[in-house]
Amino acid sequence: MPIVPATLQAYRASLLHFHADPAFTEEAHAWHADGLLIVADGKVVAAGDYAQLQATLPPGTHIVDYRGKLIVPGFIDTHLHFPQTEMIASPAPGLLPWLETYTFPTERAFEDPVHARDVAEFFLDELLRCGTTTAMVYGSVHPQSVDAFFGASEARGLRMVAGKVMMDRNCPEFLRDTAESGARESEELIQRWHKRGRSLYAITPRFVPTSTNEQMHLAGELARAYPDTYLQTHVSENEDECRWVRELHPQARSYLDVYDQYGMLRPRAMFGHCIWLDERDRARMAETSSAAAICPTSNLFLGSGLFDFERADAARVLLSLATDVGGGTSFSMLQTMNEAYKVARLKGSYLPALRMFYLATLGAARAMQLEGTLGNFTAGTEADFIVLDKQSTPLLARRTAGCQSLEELLFAFALLGDDRAVAATYSGGQCVHVRAQG
Repeated sequence: MPIVPATLQAYRASLLHFHADPAFTEEAHAWHADGLLIVADGKVVAAGDYAQLQATLPPGTHIVDYRGKLIVPGFIDTHLHFPQTEMIASPAPGLLPWLETYTFPTERAFEDPVHARDVAEFFLDELLRCGTTTAMVYGSVHPQSVDAFFGASEARGLRMVAGKVMMDRNCPEFLRDTAESGARESEELIQRWHKRGRSLYAITPRFVPTSTNEQMHLAGELARAYPDTYLQTHVSENEDECRWVRELHPQARSYLDVYDQYGMLRPRAMFGHCIWLDERDRARMAETSSAAAICPTSNLFLGSGLFDFERADAARVLLSLATDVGGGTSFSMLQTMNEAYKVARLKGSYLPALRMFYLATLGAARAMQLEGTLGNFTAGTEADFIVLDKQSTPLLARRTAGCQSLEELLFAFALLGDDRAVAATYSGGQCVHVRAQG
């Protein structure tokens, strides 16, 4: 890639990124204790040791000095709901009453595009503050909610995926579309936003209980008609929900099988939660390159269950981490790693910090079929990255002062870090967030 001096940017810090999954490949990461990241025209030019790359810079190039800090690719959150920003941390005894009591009434307000844009702006501020540069986002049933979201993300130059919820039964009348209107409005949004700048569209049936057979059929038809779009939905989150799906679809082998019957298992399909799957479900996800968005803070908050990393890895399911705001209780992917580690321990497995950082960066990009575009510092990838500060809190500073390895350092960030650990966030080579001092 030719370097244009007028657009050249260079950043000196410790650098970490991945080229493989640490669970299956030794030396899956690249680590440069004194590194240099070179960016031009919003893309990565090179990443490596400062001593080797510094001489390749044109004379007089300004180097942004982040020594003492760590640069990693921007975090990628593969499942969250921007209309639920206002109702995060709402009490309820389980998923279904939580939806009825808080979610549906809150989403009603997104019929108003001014309200939708206001929440979208705050939502994106929170993501960037937490170091998340790409997310797969649910709108409300209202197409104007998606227009508001993409308008806000486009103005910031962000790589975002979003979609209008499709929902034509088992929900309040004020949030109900029809099979025909849901498909028509989704197609109009695809044509308006998909691949416009850095925006990507996701066909978004909320979950099986809220879509009729006709709507599921039309959503599957859209997925076939637009194979390079995304598809996002929920599956096997909660045992009550699973029983409800069995009652609605007694002919289906499993909850996941309902989606399969409508042609929704495919590359770029992202299924939230995936807790109560069986071995055939996991094998089918792997066969179809469908991906799982693991949502530990949400699953613990709603008491939904514990994701089984060991069985998912045995089947080689594509995995990623997600906050699931507002069932999830934090926008921070560091806090999400914290809870993912504990979920793994409760299921009898162990999740190293290297693996957690992989799942939040290159692992998520692979799950989204975006390797080569996002997720690491390979030359030509989009320059989305964050600067992590181990001095951001007194406790983190004290703990990291004694770290003897990269694994210890990353584990401290994952277990003790939050939005305060993110000193700066860059998207497409542009600084889009700087942590306030003091």
